[in-house]
Amino acid sequence: MLQISRPSVARMIKKGHENGIVKIEVMNPDNLAFGSMEREVEKKFGLEEVIIAESGSADLTDALNENITRETFKFLSRVIEDKDFVGVTMGRTLRNLLHGYYPVEQKKCTFVPIMGGMDENRYDIHSNHVATKFAEIFHADCLQFFAPLVFSKPDMLKRFLEEYSMQSIVKAFKKISIVVMGIGVPSKETSTLVKAGYIREELFDAFIELGMVGDAAAQFYDKNGSTQQFESFNHLIAAMPIDDLKKVRCRVGIAAGKNKLDSLIGAIKGKIINVLITDSESARELLAYREF
Repeated sequence: MLQISRPSVARMIKKGHENGIVKIEVMNPDNLAFGSMEREVEKKFGLEEVIIAESGSADLTDALNENITRETFKFLSRVIEDKDFVGVTMGRTLRNLLHGYYPVEQKKCTFVPIMGGMDENRYDIHSNHVATKFAEIFHADCLQFFAPLVFSKPDMLKRFLEEYSMQSIVKAFKKISIVVMGIGVPSKETSTLVKAGYIREELFDAFIELGMVGDAAAQFYDKNGSTQQFESFNHLIAAMPIDDLKKVRCRVGIAAGKNKLDSLIGAIKGKIINVLITDSESARELLAYREF
């Protein structure tokens, strides 16, 4: 026994908390309930980490899921370190996530938009805006990627990225150690790319016929994670190429709600993501999936 009085212990805890040595946290009972399910999904799909939150009443692309938001910011607070470069994509999932952030530790990191996207409509879903909001939350720095998302020809995109003014963002791509991304689904009703007018509906439908199941950073892939059949479009996208994205150490996919299963399976098989933050409904669908 240390023979220290309770008031002394209380003062020591209070002092430690004020100095950032002691952290007091109320544990969410769902974390304990989903722990075994998280390990099952990790083992089945070979993922480095899976975080499961209680399902909400709406799809994450339509509305804020506070459970997903809380778990995402807890995860990022844990894994982001000072001097890290953190890439972010675009879309409604990340936009909704940023509408309900939770307190986080300040990080001396840099958030990097890994996609272009400049127009007057729905600026809040664009990668530049997402990077700025993340930087504000973490009291961090951010860069901006001032470029259209879709170019008319691959050689025009190549020349554009070779311009001097683009070199800071291009070089930053090579420093990224964490990427946070939403996962697109093959639905015209919910696709950010369709709704924002970045792809014609007829071409989107044609890609679905070819087996497209989702997109990451506006680059389409099939159920095996292959992008080969969609290169005619993917090569027009001003974004970190998906092959480079796969080389990033921590690739965080955030997806929750209905109709996400095929998109998630393709992203996992293609090694596009190695960390998954999802809801309990999607996690149960993954565990019930028999073809992996």
